[in-house]
Amino acid sequence: MRSDYLLPRIPFEGCQSSYADARLVIVGAGFDGTSSYRPGSRFAPQSIRAETLLSQENYSPYFQVDLTELAIHDAGDLDLPFGNKEEALRRIKETVQQIVSDGKIPCVIGGEHLVSLPVVQAVHRAYPDVHLLQLDAHLDLMDELFGDRLSHGTVMRRILETIGDGRRLFQVGVRSGSREEFQFARQHTQLYLFHTREFQKHVHLLEDRPVYLSLDVDVFDPALLPGTGTPEAGGIFFDEFIEFLKAIKHLNIVGCDLVELSPKLDPTGNSTITTAKILRELLITILID
Repeated sequence: MRSDYLLPRIPFEGCQSSYADARLVIVGAGFDGTSSYRPGSRFAPQSIRAETLLSQENYSPYFQVDLTELAIHDAGDLDLPFGNKEEALRRIKETVQQIVSDGKIPCVIGGEHLVSLPVVQAVHRAYPDVHLLQLDAHLDLMDELFGDRLSHGTVMRRILETIGDGRRLFQVGVRSGSREEFQFARQHTQLYLFHTREFQKHVHLLEDRPVYLSLDVDVFDPALLPGTGTPEAGGIFFDEFIEFLKAIKHLNIVGCDLVELSPKLDPTGNSTITTAKILRELLITILID
C-alpha cells in the first residue's frame, strides 16, 4: 500500500497477509484532539497490537475460526498531526479512499469517535447507499460541542449529513445524551436503547445492504471496560456482544471502526486486553462466509 502518512507497526497478531492478498486492511488512527472529558485514545492502536503479541490466541472458540486463516493486512498507524484536526481528518479520508478503491474493507482503530467521519465519507463515496450501524453509549448527535461542529460528540450528526437519510443510521446500545439529542434521534434515526437484543430482532432491515459498523467501546459496561474517555453505567457485556456478532455475521459489512479505548485510564490493562479480543471477534465476523 502506498501512503506518505503510514508508520509501520508490529501488526495485530494473526493479521499478516500482504496488502495485495488482503480482503480487509487495518489502519490505526490515533487522534483524540476533541476529547471533551478524558483524553488518551490516541494511544489505543499501538496498545491493542502490543497486547495481542503475548496475551491473545488467534483462534476464536466462538466462531471456530483462526485469524491466520483470513486475508487481513495491518498497514500500521497514520502519522496524524496533533493540533491540526482538519489535516488529520484529510489524511484518514485519503488513506481509506485508497483502500476502498482497491476493493478492500477498511478497519480503522481510533482514536476518538470523530475519526469515523472521514472513514464513512470515503466508504460512502464507493457505496452511496451505505447503512450505518453504531454501537455506542452516546448518541453523538449534537450539532456542536463547545462551539465546534467537528467533535466526537457531533460525529453522528455530521455522518447523517454525509449519508443524507437518518433511516439508514441504526443506533444501538445508547444510554446517554441530551433531551434534544434523544428527540432528534426518535424523529430521524433508528434507535435501540440500552442493549443490542431488540436490534437483533430487526437485523433483517440491513440484509442486502452495504453496512458500515462503528463500535465505540463505551457501549460496554465500565465494569468490563473502564478504560474509555466517557464511561456510562449500564452497558453490554462480552457474551451479549458475541450474540450480536452472530446475528450480523451474514450482513455485507463494507467498512468498520473501533474507537474510544483510552488504555492509560485502566492501569490493570484489562480494558486493552478485552478490546483486543473484541477486535479479533469483529474481524472474524466480517470475513467469515
